[in-house]
Amino acid sequence: MTFGIVLAVALVAMAVLLVIVLRNTYVCAPSEVLIFSGRNWTTPDGRVVGFRCVRGGRAMRMPLIEVVDRIELTNMAIELSVQNAFSRGGVPLNVVAVANIKIPSEEPLLHNALERFLGWDRKQIIFVAKDTLEGNLRGVIAELTPEEINQKKDMFQQKLIDEAHRDLQRLGLVLDNLQIQNISDEVGYLTSVGRVRGAQVRKNARIGEVRAKASAAVQKATNRMESEMSKIDADLNVARKENERRIVEARTQREAVIAEVRGRVLAQVAEAKAQLLAWDARVEQVRLKLEADVVAPAQAEKQRREAEAGGQAASIRAHGKAGADALLSLATAYKASGTAARDALLLQKLVPLFEQLTSTMRGIKIDRLTVLGAQNGTLGATLLNANEQLRAATGVDVVGAIGRGTTPPPAPRKA
Repeated sequence: MTFGIVLAVALVAMAVLLVIVLRNTYVCAPSEVLIFSGRNWTTPDGRVVGFRCVRGGRAMRMPLIEVVDRIELTNMAIELSVQNAFSRGGVPLNVVAVANIKIPSEEPLLHNALERFLGWDRKQIIFVAKDTLEGNLRGVIAELTPEEINQKKDMFQQKLIDEAHRDLQRLGLVLDNLQIQNISDEVGYLTSVGRVRGAQVRKNARIGEVRAKASAAVQKATNRMESEMSKIDADLNVARKENERRIVEARTQREAVIAEVRGRVLAQVAEAKAQLLAWDARVEQVRLKLEADVVAPAQAEKQRREAEAGGQAASIRAHGKAGADALLSLATAYKASGTAARDALLLQKLVPLFEQLTSTMRGIKIDRLTVLGAQNGTLGATLLNANEQLRAATGVDVVGAIGRGTTPPPAPRKA
C-alpha cells in the first residue's frame, strides 16, 4: 500500500516536472532572437546586464524569475517620400526612395535595439526609422545642387546611405539597402536643365554626325586615292613583269637554239664515234669468230691429243713400273722366303685345280670332317699348316669352303 502511494506520487511528480520543462522550453527560429529577462548576465565585453539573448536553438526559462520576449530579425521595407526639400541653390525637389532595414543580430547593436524597441510593434519601428531616413534625405538634398542630384544619382545615393547608417546604428537598426526611385520638382527646374542638357546633347550629336560624315568623306576619298594608286602600282608591276618575262623568254629561246645546234653537232660526232666503235667491234667479232671456228678447235684438238698421248704414256709407264716393282718384289720375296715361297707359288697355281675339284661337291652337305692321323700323327697338322699357308698366300680357305659346301673364291691376281 505504501509502495503504491510512493509510486503514484513519483509518477505525478515526474509528470508535473515534464509539464514544467515543456512549458518553459523555448525554441528560437533563425529569423528571431529570444530575450530572457530577470537575471543578471555578463556580456562578452565584461558588462553586467539584466537579460540574455538566445539566437537560434533552444533554451529554458527559469520559472517565476525570467520573462521571455521575442524580437524578429526579418527585413522591413520603408517607402520614403520627401516633398519640397530645398537643395543647394534654393530649388525645391521631390524625392521618392525605398529603404530596407532590420534589427541587427550582432552585439552590441542588438543591445541598442533591445533598449529602444523591445516590446514595440513592427509598425512603430518602421515609423521611427522612416522619420529618421526622411530627415537624412532632406539633409543630403540640402548639401547638393539639383544638377548633382539628378546627374550623379550614385553619389547622392551613397552619401545618403552613409548619413543614414550612422543614425540608424544609434537606434539599433541596420540599413540593408536604399534605392532612389524618382527625383522631380514642381517649378520645372530639372525639366529646363534636362532641355538644356538635351539641346546640348543634340547639338553635340549633330556636330558629331557632321564630323563623322566629313571624316567618312575624307576617308572615302583617301581610300579611293589609295585604291587608284594601288591599281597604278599593280599595272606598273604587271608591265615590269611582262618585260622581264619577254627578256627571259628571248634568252631562253637563244639558249634553246644554241643548245639545239650544239646537240645536232654532238649527235653527229657521237654517231661517227659510234660507227667507229661499231667497225672496231665488227673487226673484233670477226677475229673472235675466226678464233672460235678455226683456231680454237685446232688448239682444242691438239690439247686433247697431247693429253691422250700423255695419259697413254703415263699409263704405260705406270703399268710397266708397277709390273717391274711387282716382279722385283716377288723375286725379292721369293729369294728371301726360300722353300716357303716356292710352296706358296705352287699353291697359287693349284687354286684353279682346287676349284675344279670342289665344283663336284657343291651339293654335298658335310656335317663333320674327320682328319685321320697319319704315320707319327703329322698328316692333320700338315694339312692344316698347308691350308693356313694357302690362305695366307692366296686368300683361299679350303677347309672353310669344304665345310660350307661352296667353292673357294679365286685368289686375287697381282698386277
